[in-house]
Amino acid sequence: MKTTKIYLLALAFVASVGFTSCEAVKNTNNTQRGVGIGAASGAVIGGVLGNNIGKGGNTALGAIIGGVVGGTVGGVIGNRMDKQAQKIDEALPGAEVERVGEGIKITLGENSVNFDLNKATLTSTAKANLDKLVPVFNEYPDTNIQIFGYTDSSGSDEYNLNLSEQRAASVRSYLGGKGISTSRIVAKGMGEVDPIADNTTKEGMAKNRRVEFAITANEKMVQDAQKEVKQ
Repeated sequence: MKTTKIYLLALAFVASVGFTSCEAVKNTNNTQRGVGIGAASGAVIGGVLGNNIGKGGNTALGAIIGGVVGGTVGGVIGNRMDKQAQKIDEALPGAEVERVGEGIKITLGENSVNFDLNKATLTSTAKANLDKLVPVFNEYPDTNIQIFGYTDSSGSDEYNLNLSEQRAASVRSYLGGKGISTSRIVAKGMGEVDPIADNTTKEGMAKNRRVEFAITANEKMVQDAQKEVKQ
């Protein structure tokens, strides 16, 4: 599992409230980072980072950082996300799992969640891999799940957007059919935007055909974390 990423804007805010060096940040754990970010007003930072990152970059990342609570409450949430991320990584080693702030970003390439050619139908391999995530999602019901579908650049913009929307919806529907409340899940198609590889090569196009998840705390988890902090 990849280590938690601390982005430049977050570092600037954290530094302003007492972290005096990059080494100091690197040596903190996720709970301490959540507390540090919160000291500079987690809600404000979350909004700024979410708006900036979500506009031109990774939308799953923007969704996660945009929901930052911060403070000691954010630290408690971060600790819970650490545990869930570890279980996701163990359940599906082929997934790219990243702990970001108070959430989890999962990237599933077409080797993990794939579809029939030019269709939104999940293959048997995709279903088998999603089945591995279901127990973890059920174990942590106090999280919201946002699904983002992406395509490569072949085809028109409109076609790719529609296809990605249908594919993201297929993942949501499948997880719902496995017992995960669809009220927790939001699906969104992104088309060919935000490529993570070169669309001029077959290898790059394959990497861009992907599904990403943003796992964030729901209101109950936030409230439970607030109660824990007050105890």
